[in-house]
Amino acid sequence: MFWTTMTTADPLRADSRSQTAPLPVSASSVGLVAVIVAATGGEPRALTVQVAGQARGRETGLPAGPLVPEHTTLERGLRAWVEQQTHQRLGYVEQLYTFGDRDRKAGGPEGVHLLSVAYLALVREARPAGLAEAAWRNWYAYLPWEDFREGRPAALDAIEPRLMAWVQEAADPKLRRLREDRVGLNFGGTWNEERVLERYELLFEAGLIPEAEGQSGAAVPADAAVTGVPMALDHRRVLATAIGRLRGKIKYRPVVFELMPPAFTLLQLQRTVEALSGTRLHKQNFRRLVAQQGLVEETEAVTSGTAGRPARLVRFRREVLLERPAPGVRLTPSRRPG
Repeated sequence: MFWTTMTTADPLRADSRSQTAPLPVSASSVGLVAVIVAATGGEPRALTVQVAGQARGRETGLPAGPLVPEHTTLERGLRAWVEQQTHQRLGYVEQLYTFGDRDRKAGGPEGVHLLSVAYLALVREARPAGLAEAAWRNWYAYLPWEDFREGRPAALDAIEPRLMAWVQEAADPKLRRLREDRVGLNFGGTWNEERVLERYELLFEAGLIPEAEGQSGAAVPADAAVTGVPMALDHRRVLATAIGRLRGKIKYRPVVFELMPPAFTLLQLQRTVEALSGTRLHKQNFRRLVAQQGLVEETEAVTSGTAGRPARLVRFRREVLLERPAPGVRLTPSRRPG
């Protein structure tokens, strides 16, 4: 137990002297965790490492490490851990969220309270990870219900009946109605691709993913095709937060170009946006939007070595950052998710 002191004074005595009273403060440890995203071959990838899991042995996790005195800033500490664990040098980085729920304890209920400062990093290409235990993995392996590019994900056909059973388990009518509303908001009606974290947390609360075991009811047996590949600690929650943030941000900031090579085709750009958003886009509408917003400019180069017709290579127009406050890519799905 750590203690701090608070100065107090007795207002009833004119010659009151400052007194100190100890206030108990729980010990806390600050960690840094990185969601490093690349889009290669039209697939969204996250850089992962193997870590010691609490219940399932060695598990897939995200690059992470504690903040130590040698780190002059949080971001420098993060970059140092990532480079040490994966040999990946980061470019674009932004702080994502601070995870500090009361039950995040190291070594059991009486352990040190863990705070994790998460960052989102974007890289242009999936360069080879430096360590044998580090690997790039498709992020839909962890959240398979989020990928609508080939139509309605099969995972939803198995998930939705389990969610409805969870709704009916509530004995209290108000709680049952609340659960029903949450399921409808996140999994029914018009699909909001940005509500990735809300959907993950709902599945966690319903005990439908392996990480929920022992925390929020009995979990179903691990089924990667339905519930996704589990991750160490709460790293899947961190990943879900990052995906939701990125899906929202590509609509008003040109961050998608951080994932593109210096020159690319419009089809490559469309496939990257589709990979991030998890939905197919209408080709002509997408190209019209990119042209209207002046996001790219043509180069003199064309594609070569392909069986199809050569395509003109384009590049990002950085001047657009000065021309308008929110130069993002709006999503126009070719068909609405069902």
